[in-house]
Amino acid sequence: MNNNTSLIWNIVLTLAVAVLFFLHFSGKPDGTSTAADGAVVPGRRTVYVQVDSLLKNYDFFKDTKKELENKNFQLENELNTKGRSLQNEVAFFQQKAQTMTPEQARSTEAQLMKKQQDLVAYRDQAAQALGQEEAKKNEQLYKNIRAYIEKYNKDNGFEYVLGYSLGGGILFANPSLDVTQKIIDGLNKEYKSTGTAAADTTAKK
Repeated sequence: MNNNTSLIWNIVLTLAVAVLFFLHFSGKPDGTSTAADGAVVPGRRTVYVQVDSLLKNYDFFKDTKKELENKNFQLENELNTKGRSLQNEVAFFQQKAQTMTPEQARSTEAQLMKKQQDLVAYRDQAAQALGQEEAKKNEQLYKNIRAYIEKYNKDNGFEYVLGYSLGGGILFANPSLDVTQKIIDGLNKEYKSTGTAAADTTAKK
């Protein structure tokens, strides 16, 4: 169970990093550059966001990660408890099997096997439900980030907002083009505002 959930969470992180940014926005050219044939072409306004830092400091991501980890922990504890209970029933059956009639033994064994099958089915369903919830949270994470960057870009007119991460395709990024903190601050401000609004709505009901 732990390995399966860890794999799911790794997939969530991988997807979040993979889809974060390579957004192409239309903006006014700023400056000029020289093409290979010597012709002058419009310059490109480009900035970047450090993906690892963004995920580490975005409150929505941190809260979601903590929430899912807690649910996974609770599920593991529940499964362990149910598993130990079933093991105790099996051990008790093995001790008493010789004193049972063949019919009683077969009936008890069938009941224990049914409980085992039910436990496996419950485990699989719970893991699937948790995986679906993680996928929805990941989708919401991407939507939040993309929506805010599009809003942020309306006031700046960048043509490219790149996602920069260690070991990624970008080998060098000029620190002066780093807008990570601005994006983080804006995202957290919106997230805090949304959370407060939701709490107020709930309190009025």
